[in-house]
Amino acid sequence: MNNKDFGKQFEIRTRKFAISIIRMSGKLPDTTEGRVVRNQVTKSGTSIGANYREANRSRSKADFVNKILICESEASETLYWLEIISDLDWSPAEKIQNIVIEASEILAILTSIDRNLKN
Repeated sequence: MNNKDFGKQFEIRTRKFAISIIRMSGKLPDTTEGRVVRNQVTKSGTSIGANYREANRSRSKADFVNKILICESEASETLYWLEIISDLDWSPAEKIQNIVIEASEILAILTSIDRNLKN
């Protein structure tokens, strides 16, 4: 698979991930604390794909690298909020576990892209 094909496939994957985050976050408790966590995980979880799409349309390698770093940061933050949700038992274990696995894989891919760009 060439870089262009990978980029398109990863855009689709991160968009599907964003949808899973939105669906999961909509089921979080409707309390002050629940709304705070919902807002945070939704923002970071949907930002990954939006920034990755922007990276693919960057004007320079430096711009691409910067956007990938943002994606990486947002993926890490998303994992943090997912851990909070899991620790609070706010989502069924099997549902949150699948999202955590996908977030971890996305973060690993972004980290790999970042490392390859620096070499």
